[in-house]
Amino acid sequence: MLFPVSGVECSPLLPFAAALCISFVTSMAGISGAFLLLPFQMSILGYTSPGASATNHLFNVIACPGGVWRFWREGRLLRPLARIILAGTLPGALLGALLRVYWLPDPRSFKLFAGLLLLAVGWRFLRGLLRGGSGGRGTPSGEVRVLSDSPRELRFSYDGREYVVPRRALWLLCLIIGLAGGMYGVGGGSLLSPFLVAFFHLPVHAVAGAVLLGTLGTSLFGALGFVLLSGFVDAAAPDWLLGLSFGLGGLCGMYLGARCQKHVSGRAIGWGLVAILFFTAIRYLGQGL
Repeated sequence: MLFPVSGVECSPLLPFAAALCISFVTSMAGISGAFLLLPFQMSILGYTSPGASATNHLFNVIACPGGVWRFWREGRLLRPLARIILAGTLPGALLGALLRVYWLPDPRSFKLFAGLLLLAVGWRFLRGLLRGGSGGRGTPSGEVRVLSDSPRELRFSYDGREYVVPRRALWLLCLIIGLAGGMYGVGGGSLLSPFLVAFFHLPVHAVAGAVLLGTLGTSLFGALGFVLLSGFVDAAAPDWLLGLSFGLGGLCGMYLGARCQKHVSGRAIGWGLVAILFFTAIRYLGQGL
């Protein structure tokens, strides 16, 4: 089958299956998997234009509702945290789309940028794991309960423990991540989730749903930014058909991942995330240098 916008020719089951497998694993950490679909598009499918980032955003828009709905149904969707994430990442995503099209259109430069970014995140998250962070060894259960939501901090409880999130610090972090995520063609969850666990010491089981919801909102605006830019730069247009194939696979994978997450320990999820981050970073750096 030929996907006309990207020029990719492959079975429609290939992007569907790739997205399903990737998002099943990554959604357990609150990550859509778009940051792994980008190297799949570039290296396997040969889709290297800025439109690949736009297609990644389209994937998130279609796929994330599956995981978000499942986390909400289980009472593990921390909506105040999602609002903070959206307030910071939305402006950054739109600006990031501009930077991706006009400053980083060359695939080699883009791979070098993405590899360094993921390597830094992976290293910081690894340090958090070695210090004993990541959300614990067990498999927590129950609902997330908001204790207070003030202009200064968000306080919630989960699995018998209380957690505090400073709003201003998190907003600034989300603004920076939104900028990077907009350039990278992801909602920012692959960057934000490790920071929430390693630096804010939040349990991955409690924040995954909010991060996915933030990814959904950010990607919606990121996709809109690329669509608007496509009126001026043809290469910025997403491949709608390819994005749909990815999105349907991701929709199934995220729902299943969110459903299975409570049966997997926080440390297991953390180590899996570190492995994914380092593998992708090293691959990008090797191709970009």
